[in-house]
Amino acid sequence: MKRTTWCGSIGFVAGAVLWILMFLTNLAWGQQVQLKFFYPVQVASPMAKTIVGMTEDFNQSHPSVKVEAIFSGDYNQTEQKVLTGVRGGNPPDVAVLLSGTVLTLIDVDAIIPLEKFIARAGGDKYLDDFFPPFLANSRADEKIWSIPFQRSTPLFYWNKNLFRKAGLDPNRPPQNWQELLDFAQKLTVRDARGNVTQWGLELPRWDYWVFQSFVLQNEGRLENEAGTETYFNSPTVVDALQFWTDLANKYKVMPRKRSYGEASQDFAAEAVAMTYLSTGALTFVKNSAKFEFGVSFLPKGKVVATQTGGGNLYIMKGLPERNQEAAWTFVDWMTSPANVARLSIASGYVAHKKSAYEVPAYKEYVKDFPYALLARDQLNYAHREFMTHDYGKVRELLVDAMAQGLDQAMTPKQALDSAQKQAADILARYRR
Repeated sequence: MKRTTWCGSIGFVAGAVLWILMFLTNLAWGQQVQLKFFYPVQVASPMAKTIVGMTEDFNQSHPSVKVEAIFSGDYNQTEQKVLTGVRGGNPPDVAVLLSGTVLTLIDVDAIIPLEKFIARAGGDKYLDDFFPPFLANSRADEKIWSIPFQRSTPLFYWNKNLFRKAGLDPNRPPQNWQELLDFAQKLTVRDARGNVTQWGLELPRWDYWVFQSFVLQNEGRLENEAGTETYFNSPTVVDALQFWTDLANKYKVMPRKRSYGEASQDFAAEAVAMTYLSTGALTFVKNSAKFEFGVSFLPKGKVVATQTGGGNLYIMKGLPERNQEAAWTFVDWMTSPANVARLSIASGYVAHKKSAYEVPAYKEYVKDFPYALLARDQLNYAHREFMTHDYGKVRELLVDAMAQGLDQAMTPKQALDSAQKQAADILARYRR
């Protein structure tokens, strides 16, 4: 009788333990952390499909977390949606935003520093795996606020077939600004009525980002290190914009009003012979161009120089602790060497971690498409992206000045004088 009772007790206990385990499992699934992830698509590339696919793979391998990837427009639209969410108390958990917007996000108390997570991931050893120019925009107040994700530099693209037709060496792109102008004049084709049928060069109208490279090549700067002052009307910046506008208005070798996306499509359609595009357009051009093309460093001005660009991953402030922990898990997974390589192969964005170049799939990719290594090598001449407080407002002043110069509403000097005065007024409170 006692033996039967003991056996029955064992059976009861085992059943109870099984029930408790099932209950705890169901409870854990019921408490699955739900994250909202805002991501932009700025360039002509299969980015949306790639990011959604990566997010789905994360969800499958992390059943305790469910990330909803939400397309949020371009970078500017995403920034506005995030700031609206912050003001309304309903921000996303994670967002890809321009690396240059970090000071604005700190000022409005929208993001958290990532020190505790980075320390847990290996501290300096973890950070050392990123190429330094890509971390330059992540640092402020001696803290790291974002992790590089879809990062880029501009590259120079040219159509080798059109070079041949113009009597130019198809394997030698322009090396400097003077050659850029000379080549553009030879490559611009007009019909009997003088209408352009093929542009020699295309620089996107509103692309303050590419304009930074012209300023840097002219040994200039757009802002100070603290992001509290701009130098919009300094001689180096004025001269850079004068050259930019002269290409369109004086020499008439490029259109004045093409957007970034249109520039990618124009190049693929052979409507333009040379263009400046992001590394993030590499895969689009590779898959779309039906002609032989070349990719190189940017033609130099006084010096060889470029700037970084693209988006970083930010974790929002005010989230429950478990959401922040889950958000870091997601950020860390999305920027693992294998995923950095995956994103670069799919889009053309620079593989921003050194370890990604050791991923077997990436080794095979660059063996067949060595242009993917150009952006990495150009990092030896790279500077951080333009970065100030009140970034959106200050950036738009520069964009407007460029537009006014291109449209000949003002001279470049007049437009930049006006932009500088307004920027100084906006940034005055940050200099106290």
